[in-house]
Amino acid sequence: MSWQRISPLDAATLIAERAPAIVDVRDPASHAAAHIPDAVFLDNQSVRDFVDDTPKERPVLVYCYHGHSSQSAAAWLASQGFAEVYSLDGGFEVW
Repeated sequence: MSWQRISPLDAATLIAERAPAIVDVRDPASHAAAHIPDAVFLDNQSVRDFVDDTPKERPVLVYCYHGHSSQSAAAWLASQGFAEVYSLDGGFEVW
């Protein structure tokens, strides 16, 4: 499985047209303060449930602060069997 980077414009289109699972890998306080609508906060405690409960064929959009940490998270999620994983270029900062 693989993952790819996605621009904010293409991510907005993906959200509008295909309803991906949206994953926020920032810290809990940042997620609580502001996040992309419908994003779930993912950390070491919640990741197993996400992997187990999310259909592997559903697209997954991962974001962090600036688009760096989300790349590692996207790669890991792809390795867990998700067929279509994206990392948001520029992260929440540019969203």
